[in-house]
Amino acid sequence: MPASKEINPFHGTYFDRVMVLRVARWAEMISWVVVIVFVLDMALSAGTFSLQIARGFWVGLGFTDVATNILLILERPFRGIVYFVALQAIGKALLILMDMEDNLRRAAGK
Repeated sequence: MPASKEINPFHGTYFDRVMVLRVARWAEMISWVVVIVFVLDMALSAGTFSLQIARGFWVGLGFTDVATNILLILERPFRGIVYFVALQAIGKALLILMDMEDNLRRAAGK
């Protein structure tokens, strides 16, 4: 097979470029799935909370009970944001590291 057609022309690498690209792509796709799941989770919990108030389940409870439940509902998206950012960072870091490795090989070859 000619050198231009090879997937990994240097046989001294410790990784498979195609697999790294695949992992980076999957990390980015899963991060968007995580965002969708956490948005749906927050919408469902906020809707449930609103229905409980409308149906009178919260009558007689104190301010701290209501405030705690509101904080729990608002806290959920922050976990989703952290997971999203972490997965996006993993995907981008893999691409950056591959680019750095490629640039170092080119610079060493000159």
